[in-house]
This record gives sequence, C-alpha cells and structure tokens, in this order.
Amino acid sequence: MDLTAAAKNLSVIQYEGFTPEENEILRRGVIVNSLETIKGWARSNSLWPLTFGLACCAIEMMGTGAANYDLDRFGIIFRASPRQSDVMIVAGTVTKKMAPLLRRLYDQMAEPKWVVSMGVCATAGGPYVNSYSVVKGVDQIVPVDVYVPGCPPSPPALIYGLNLLQEKIRLEARGKKVQA
Repeated sequence: MDLTAAAKNLSVIQYEGFTPEENEILRRGVIVNSLETIKGWARSNSLWPLTFGLACCAIEMMGTGAANYDLDRFGIIFRASPRQSDVMIVAGTVTKKMAPLLRRLYDQMAEPKWVVSMGVCATAGGPYVNSYSVVKGVDQIVPVDVYVPGCPPSPPALIYGLNLLQEKIRLEARGKKVQA
C-alpha cells in the first residue's frame, strides 16, 4: 500500500462525538487539549512531598521511598523544605503542641498544595484519641485531600493513596470536584 492509498483510507475515518472540523484536526494527527489539563497532568506526575513523620508511620513512609517500592518512578521525590514541596504527608500522632508548627509548615508551602493523612493516628487520633494532648485528626488543623488507613499503613497502601491523589489532581484540572 502506498502513501496515497493510506491517506485515502485515513480520510474516511470519522471519530464519534466530534464536529467535521475537529475530525479533520484529529486526522492530521494533532492532539487538542486544554492548558489546564496539561498542567494537571504535569502536577500529578511530579509530586514533591514534605515528610512530616511523627511516629511509626514515618518508618513505613521511609520504606516507601526506598529501593523496594521506589516512589521516584511515579515522579514523587521527598523534600525537606516546605517551600519546595507541594504535598504534605502527615504520618503519625499530632499533639496539640505540634499543631501550630504543622499549620505553619502548611502555610509555607506554595500553591497548589495537598495533604495526605497517613495512618489512623493522623486521621483520627489512633489509640491515643482520648489523651488530653492529642489532636483528633489532622483535618482539624489543615485540609486533608487523601486519607490512608492502617496502623501503620503498608508501603503499597501509601503508594495507592498517592496514586489517588494524582488522579484527584488530574480530575480537578479538568474542572471536576472530587471528595477526599
């Protein structure tokens, strides 16, 4: 089959749900997308989490970044500075004494920013929920986007939570609202 025959076959292809003008653009091999969708895709594939490890969940978070699970393949690179981070992973029990520091670090992060609550202690206070000094969920201090359950959550559970966050970022870039 020569190129002219291939071009004739290509010219009869009609994509459903598109106008004739849009079909012509698609036949020429041009992909049309909004800038917001592309920005959402780029943001979701280059997450830089701020590690806020407070208890045993932090050990599992460190294991997630190690060679066995390798978060780098998802474009997730841990950062030590809030000014370089766009995701805060709160891993462990948050005390009332630590709460203002957590809020200050969150405020220092650049927009857009997201929060992952890792483990039952960060999510609801864990076994220390009735203590006078424990915050009963990090969502009382900062808005949480994804909750990762477990005591402590396994590295695959954290990876799944981060994948959910990536999907949430992509959907919000398209203008769709997503619940935590």
